[in-house]
Amino acid sequence: MSLTRGLAIAVFLAAMRGIAAAADLSVPAPTPAVPPTDTAVPASDWIVTLGAETRLVPAWPGAPITEPMVSGLPLLGIRQPGTPPVFFGERDSFGFRAFDFGAFKFGPALKLIWQRNASAYPELNGLGNVNYALQAGGFAEFWAVPWLRLRGEVRQGFGGETGVTGDLFLDAIAPLGQFRFSAGPRMTLQTTPAVSPYFSISAAQAVASGLPAYSATGGFYSYGAGGKVEYFWSPQWETHGFVEYERLTDSAADSPLVTERGSPNQFTFGAGATYSFAMKPLW
Repeated sequence: MSLTRGLAIAVFLAAMRGIAAAADLSVPAPTPAVPPTDTAVPASDWIVTLGAETRLVPAWPGAPITEPMVSGLPLLGIRQPGTPPVFFGERDSFGFRAFDFGAFKFGPALKLIWQRNASAYPELNGLGNVNYALQAGGFAEFWAVPWLRLRGEVRQGFGGETGVTGDLFLDAIAPLGQFRFSAGPRMTLQTTPAVSPYFSISAAQAVASGLPAYSATGGFYSYGAGGKVEYFWSPQWETHGFVEYERLTDSAADSPLVTERGSPNQFTFGAGATYSFAMKPLW
């Protein structure tokens, strides 16, 4: 068992022990973060939430901490009146709950993977570009209790990478007055076609870049953790901030691009705002 795999398993076991201990405490369930939405807006079949988010992300997979870039992300959510705001994890793919069976929820998952432009950063000179990729698949959520969510995603890549990516996220969610706090561990696995375009180095690229040739393979891609703070100014307005940490491992972390010019430590910071309003269905 590798050191990184052992650390990942330790993170998940520690989280599960903490959650089990919390579950044994005899305390009342937390109050909703905001009053029921239908007390502040007219009765409607839908409550629509629109928003935007700004993120500071690694410039490319395996980039050093000193090479961030700014990106933006639209936010969209739909829920029934009287229900609390839908929780959205910062590494969740875009999607919606097509099937809701109470504790179990299922739906589609889409994620856009940004292009890698070799001419934009000196560390990438000679390694070639990687086009945009669209990952399409589905997600499943299990809410063991109202404050604990386990989410898994499986997505197939199209475009710059053509592999399969699997994510597993665990989030403990704690409303406190007008605040809502959430945090938990993450884990990602990928097949070789998803890893190779970003971390393999062909013989020709080795000559052009000065890095040794390397063949990256799939497996345990990364582990990490993240946390988020939301503040509900009113039933309509919400703002939030978050941080996500991802530690590359195994084949990705061993790539000469990472060991000689990048870093296995990947950070994402972000902030955003949303606005919710009542809406009748269009049909």
